[in-house]
Amino acid sequence: MSIFLTGATGLIGRHLVEVLLRDTDAPLFLLVRESTLPKLDAFIERWGSDARSRIHPVVGDLDAPSLGIDKAWVKEHQGKIDHFFHLAALYDLGASAADNARANVYGTRHAVDAAGDLQAGCFHHVSSIAIAGRYDGVFREDMFDEGQELPTAYHRTKFESERIVREENDVPWRVYRPSVVVGNSWTGQMDKIDGPYYLFPLMRGLRSVVPPFVPIVAPDVGDTNIVPVDYVAEALAHLSHLPDLDGRAFHLTHPAPQRVVDVWNAFASAAGAPQITVALDRRLTSIVPTELTDIAFRGNALKPLRKLATEPLGIPDDVIGELALVPVFDATDARRLLAAASIDPPEIEDYAGRLWEYWDQRMDPVRPHVGRKARAALRGKTVLVTGASSGIGKATALKVAAAGGIPLLVSRTRDKLEEVQKEIEEQGGTAHVFPCDLSDLEAIDQLVEDVTRDHEVDVLVNNAGRSIRRSVSLSYDRFHDYERTMHLNYFAPVRLTLGLLPHMVAQGGGNVVNVTTIGVTTLVPRFSAYIASKSALDAFSQVINSEMVSNKVVVTSIRMPLVRTPMITPTKAYDYFPAISPEDAADLIIEGVVGKHRTINTGVGSLSQVIHATAPRFADRVKHIGYRVFPDSLAAIGASGADDKMGSQGTIEQRVVAALLRGIHL
Repeated sequence: MSIFLTGATGLIGRHLVEVLLRDTDAPLFLLVRESTLPKLDAFIERWGSDARSRIHPVVGDLDAPSLGIDKAWVKEHQGKIDHFFHLAALYDLGASAADNARANVYGTRHAVDAAGDLQAGCFHHVSSIAIAGRYDGVFREDMFDEGQELPTAYHRTKFESERIVREENDVPWRVYRPSVVVGNSWTGQMDKIDGPYYLFPLMRGLRSVVPPFVPIVAPDVGDTNIVPVDYVAEALAHLSHLPDLDGRAFHLTHPAPQRVVDVWNAFASAAGAPQITVALDRRLTSIVPTELTDIAFRGNALKPLRKLATEPLGIPDDVIGELALVPVFDATDARRLLAAASIDPPEIEDYAGRLWEYWDQRMDPVRPHVGRKARAALRGKTVLVTGASSGIGKATALKVAAAGGIPLLVSRTRDKLEEVQKEIEEQGGTAHVFPCDLSDLEAIDQLVEDVTRDHEVDVLVNNAGRSIRRSVSLSYDRFHDYERTMHLNYFAPVRLTLGLLPHMVAQGGGNVVNVTTIGVTTLVPRFSAYIASKSALDAFSQVINSEMVSNKVVVTSIRMPLVRTPMITPTKAYDYFPAISPEDAADLIIEGVVGKHRTINTGVGSLSQVIHATAPRFADRVKHIGYRVFPDSLAAIGASGADDKMGSQGTIEQRVVAALLRGIHL
């Protein structure tokens, strides 16, 4: 058995290739342009050693008759291609009619001709639910041309490409119609802004000005249908190899329509943005004539006004009118055939967080991922990062590698560090793993010896730490809390710094970045152990800075605000406070390295210093309000989850105080 694919380097295509490599032993022939060969080679490296022997590039072009494949190659493989997958297409509602026609219509015709020349066993065409247009009712898998309205060039060309497969094809065919395809439900991986991703900048903007518990009222604009790309790939691979299904179409959709409101809420929950708590009944908006809604959302007369609202968010004008689907898609046959292999689409609530995290870290066009100054400061530099297996440390290591630096990854667990190392290497970077229990001072000495044997450390990021939130009244018999917090948060970074400083001095300079806390200036209640340890580290940073001037070593203290990491999860109160992401925190660390700052503080931290200096009693009274309103965590009082008095939403008082004291946290 042999398999031929177009569009193998696209999102669906590369996921399908991975499934075919896993589930078959067939050789895979992948159509690529000459210029795309390096991109395919990079994917082959990621797919593993088996891919190198089984994947065979075939140079051609979607724009050329019969895909421009060499005639000698066609003759050699005639009658030997069992499955011809056509995935190459243009998925863009905003693209011009000419571009849509070139990719979707002429490209499909050329693929059909190539499959005929090869005398392929079956032509598998990846179409789209877009062919149903605005069909008003249930659209079945055996339906195609029902006189439905096709509102955009994309809809029309997808319809025409499927017609070509059905009517101009000498090869047995099967058609697959995915709904709105989003990233991988396990990794979040996505390669373009599309579908619900257009709403993400709006959510990011809302969360910066509106607390997440504030209710939002919005119209119920209708339903959509979303599936992750890994489900589509698994379904394609399975259905394509079942017997006696030629001449049929299959809907690769979620079994039930998904309300746009519910989709918003799933992503808003992951983003920490406000959710829609009151959705106006869609019957209230259905009384508006269709002609008026078309003028408002699709007509040219109001296009300038729509662009004023949508352009700052990066939302194409053509997308606004297509957020909700008119048809309901029946997938009875596909669901029955896939159920036997336990292939089911997951619920969006189960993977929305992964999609948001991937977008937030790698696709957000506003986020300053790695700027020119960061590249100049870090290219070729060796950066040791503690706590690098997750959270702030992992995000920092990824940014260092993206800037051309070489991160040395330090934490207790080798397996987790190797996962980070693999992620960096997949993105073309280099990283080295050094497991170390930083609570063991002798282990730190060994770490210094191991690291300096092969590396010259240019930057040390002391990020690893421990947080304890417990009232003094609950700590009378817990002196060990203070000991262990001081041990990891102060003695460990000092020991590591003292070990590496002589090497930095000998090299002619370097950077030490100590991650402390905004609590050094806000001095909030219940953190006497944690803030004391971080304050000691902050003071250490400031003192040795003055000693290291002639040695060209700069020590930076990052007074970090609250960061949404697993470390804060036990403290239920933090569910209601705004927090920055690990990536935002990593940006502060990179800023410290680039600018060689002595201290990086937040606006709230600086204001707090002024208030404590000028009105200390007032500051104490304000913080005491928070102390009384937010209780100790369950872990601090030794209670179980059943004893949680805060509930899933928190009390009104807690939410009000959290809103008023935005930024007054650790």
